[in-house]
Amino acid sequence: MESYQLLELSEWIDGKVIINNDQSIRYLSIDSRTIADAANALFIAIRGERNDGHHFIAKLYELGVRNFMVDHTFLYFHKCKEANFIIVDNCVEGLQSLARAKRLKSKCDVVAITGSNGKTVVKEWLAQMVGSSRRLVRSPKSYNSQVGVPLSVWNLTEQSQLGVFEAGISEPNEMSKLESIIQPNIGIITNIGSAHRENFESQSQKLKEKIKLFKGCSTIIYCADDALIDDEINKTYPLINKVTWGTSDNAQIKVSTKSVDDRWSFSLTYKGEEYLFDSSYTDAASKENLLNTISCLFVLGYSAEYIQSNLAKVVPVAMRMELKEGINNCILVNDSYNSDISSLSLSLDFLSQQSKGTNSSKTLILSDIYQSGLTDEEICSRINELLLKKGVSKLYAVGEALSRNATCFQMNARFYNSTDVLLSNVTQNDFNNEAILIKGSRSFEFEKITAALEQKHHETRLEINLNALVDNLNFYRSKLHKNTKVLAMVKAFSYGSGSFEIANVLEHQKIDYLGVAFVDEGVELRKAGISLPIIVMNPEEKSFSTMLHYNLEPELYSIKVVKSFVAALQSEAITEYPVHIKIDTGMNRLGFNNEDVWLLNALLKEYSFLKVQSVFSHLSGSDYEAFDDFSMHQFNLFDALVAKIEKTINRKVDKHILNSAGILRFPNHQYDMVRIGIGMYGIGPIESHKLSNVIKFRSYISQIRKVPKGQTIGYNRQGKLDYDSDIAIVPVGYADGLDRHLGNGKGAMLVNAQLAPIVGNICMDMCMLDVTGLDANEGQEVEIFGPNIRVEEIAKSLDTIPYEVFTGISRRVNRVYYYE
Repeated sequence: MESYQLLELSEWIDGKVIINNDQSIRYLSIDSRTIADAANALFIAIRGERNDGHHFIAKLYELGVRNFMVDHTFLYFHKCKEANFIIVDNCVEGLQSLARAKRLKSKCDVVAITGSNGKTVVKEWLAQMVGSSRRLVRSPKSYNSQVGVPLSVWNLTEQSQLGVFEAGISEPNEMSKLESIIQPNIGIITNIGSAHRENFESQSQKLKEKIKLFKGCSTIIYCADDALIDDEINKTYPLINKVTWGTSDNAQIKVSTKSVDDRWSFSLTYKGEEYLFDSSYTDAASKENLLNTISCLFVLGYSAEYIQSNLAKVVPVAMRMELKEGINNCILVNDSYNSDISSLSLSLDFLSQQSKGTNSSKTLILSDIYQSGLTDEEICSRINELLLKKGVSKLYAVGEALSRNATCFQMNARFYNSTDVLLSNVTQNDFNNEAILIKGSRSFEFEKITAALEQKHHETRLEINLNALVDNLNFYRSKLHKNTKVLAMVKAFSYGSGSFEIANVLEHQKIDYLGVAFVDEGVELRKAGISLPIIVMNPEEKSFSTMLHYNLEPELYSIKVVKSFVAALQSEAITEYPVHIKIDTGMNRLGFNNEDVWLLNALLKEYSFLKVQSVFSHLSGSDYEAFDDFSMHQFNLFDALVAKIEKTINRKVDKHILNSAGILRFPNHQYDMVRIGIGMYGIGPIESHKLSNVIKFRSYISQIRKVPKGQTIGYNRQGKLDYDSDIAIVPVGYADGLDRHLGNGKGAMLVNAQLAPIVGNICMDMCMLDVTGLDANEGQEVEIFGPNIRVEEIAKSLDTIPYEVFTGISRRVNRVYYYE
């Protein structure tokens, strides 16, 4: 990321400045919780409906942030005497102006995507298929708003080769601002639906507003079968090149479906040539998204052969629609965040795809649809037609409009005026072997229905605070040089906290690599849509074929492994592949030692298609000052061995040896990259008070019983108290990861802010606490470890390390991820 002096930025937007010590700026932030590099960040104090960024300036100043954009209402400059300020009339407009100026410095192709549905999917699928062929910058998640777009565009650099950005609007006169920021040369409109219809006079007005995004484009991509879009774009932009797809005669890319079963086979005829494609996506929404993606790749100059070979890389994109296990062998699709005809159709397609191959009948739980622009009777008639077409056999309709028009529905339908009325009249036994879509406007609180129909998990759970994880990552990043890369370790189910969920956060935080222990962990991440480079730290020879299929990068640690991997590459006719060399500098575990390096170098010279990305080693005592002399020996040996390897391959590689503890204790040995693992979860040998607690292991009191003095508690009569006691039973045991050695008073849990010792032996599925004299009640939460009982304390009492405590939590314990 390029840097700019704050004074220079102020000139871009004609802002007034207070400069105490002009500093370079690399990052923009509007969220006080997610600043990665305080010294090089500009915090923009946006004033919103619920929060005012100006309120966080004092806290950020204490944390080392020295650069702020504020509006004229901010009066407390004297409290931040070393800070620099850009003062503007409106911070949102100031942010937009910065991004607009930054965009002008990038000469790369920029694709802008708008439409009612599919923007995020098309963007992500473009990124997946472009892969490493171009330096690509894209909107994170669905950053398509007046604030999200400029934050995304700011990430463009002079080295960027492609930008892909979403643009969304909810009212008139918004798109022109986004167009001036993105300034795309390629535009895509996915479709036009009824979302946000309430702020526009008509569908046509909304479409006209959306396509203002294409004002400066050289090419516009869309479906020619959509007459409304086709007519409006041709009328508005008669001279701009259009690349259209569809089945209609005027489509430039003619689409012809060959067969649809479990896969969709189709042909595209483009510029007189016919190309055949095959995809596992068979629902209408995915087809539309794929065709927009492929059309854009053609426009960008990619060959049909390239597109065909990369089509298999397209994996699902996590959206707000959730697939869950329901009660009574039901499939549950939770889409209770909005409701309109277009998205209802797409959701029903998704429901059909997920229930394919089962005997599940289709059930819809639907609320009234607002702001459709249609009369109640018209919209109910259209819903009925759609449900009949999609094969829905049962409807639960909630809302007065649906109830008034009950006669419109030609199926088994039940009507309720409110969500609470439905819940009081329907039981779980009413649902069996069904594929259920829950689709409703937010005001109907359909989350209550989801909670009632979701298959209940073990109520003992592990809560993962993703904000805290990011805070800890940023703390470690603050210790790094600006060019130092980060390899985040997510092996062992991300230290017990989850796999994809953690990796997804890290990918959003723009780390450079992920590290897993075994190939199956990497495969799980790829299937979940993670596209970051992934290093497999313990590759097994039998898994090499799978590794190549999923684009995973191996650690090579012995001559035997190198030769086996070379054979795997040759059998697949692969002419170049990234690898990572592990050398042993004193851990005496995996790795090439000093005597092996000459043999390794001979192989690297012979097999030049092994593209060494990094060379690394492990410190065996980075946590402890007593081993610092040995650590220095490891650094020296590492330097010598890496020099030999780099001389052999005649180029520099990324070097890394520091783990989480090493980052804090040996800042002068960062080399090109560092590895962070346990540190992200709040564990550090020094400065631990600056780290945030990430994981909370919690359960609840299922029962409290009176136990007279002298009686025993639990197996083998190990628990015995010499007073009348209150004993709380907690449904967590050694099958959940609660170590048995914590029984009989060695361990304790937090009940109502007080410690309650564990009494007797810990059982497989439960344990007992002495809550005598405490204000404890059945159903009350119990903290096993977390912000009040540090995991380090538990590890110390067990004579082990936090790693073992974290990774010991059973997978049957439900993981809950949340942002505060």
